[in-house]
Amino acid sequence: MPTPKDLHEWISFSDPVNDQTWQIDATFLRSNWTCIYGNGCKGVLEESAKDLMQGCCSHGAHFIDERDLDQVKNAVERLKPEHWSNYKRGRNQRWLTKDKDGSDVTRRVDGACIFHNEIGFEGGFGCAFHVAAVAADERPMDWKPDVCWQVPLRLEEFTEDDGHVVSQLREWKRRDWGDGGIDFHWWCTDHPDAFVGKKPVYEHLKDEIVELVGERTYKTLVALLEAKRSTPLPHPQMRRN
Repeated sequence: MPTPKDLHEWISFSDPVNDQTWQIDATFLRSNWTCIYGNGCKGVLEESAKDLMQGCCSHGAHFIDERDLDQVKNAVERLKPEHWSNYKRGRNQRWLTKDKDGSDVTRRVDGACIFHNEIGFEGGFGCAFHVAAVAADERPMDWKPDVCWQVPLRLEEFTEDDGHVVSQLREWKRRDWGDGGIDFHWWCTDHPDAFVGKKPVYEHLKDEIVELVGERTYKTLVALLEAKRSTPLPHPQMRRN
């Protein structure tokens, strides 16, 4: 019987304080995945868009909830022309629009999210929130829409019939983008090009993981990931080559 191509090792542990069970994708968190935005990323269009250097920014960002939207609104108010190439076009909430399903989403301008600064912009290409946060010596994740800093991590929660919560932390897969993800020419967790980092994901994305699961849970998962009795498997994308 052939070995499945997408074989992952999982770690599960209980949190009796919150009547919760955690399921952790150990294979991905131990892998050396890293964001290669602007360094070979082919983007999320139907064809390779490596030269555009848009990464995941080709489409508008959706919001998880009102808190997420309010936080971004506050961040937009802090953006200055030197941070944001579309400053004039996006002021007075002209950066916000509705998707086909009626949900709030950032506008697209010139084929990308309105907050994407094109190559050659004096303030710096890439996400305007990222540029401004770095200039303010703050964490970019505190400025961006939640989806923009969470990818490629995905936290899903399920409530069982008895009220027990099961929380699953895993890699964000192509399918998580819905039907549109099928049309992506390339997706970073599907390809070995992105598994070139110098640190394991659980260290490289520590701030993001802590934000998702909390400091106490993070310490537990790190201890389990680093336990000698647990033998890490190379990420499936690396095993294919």
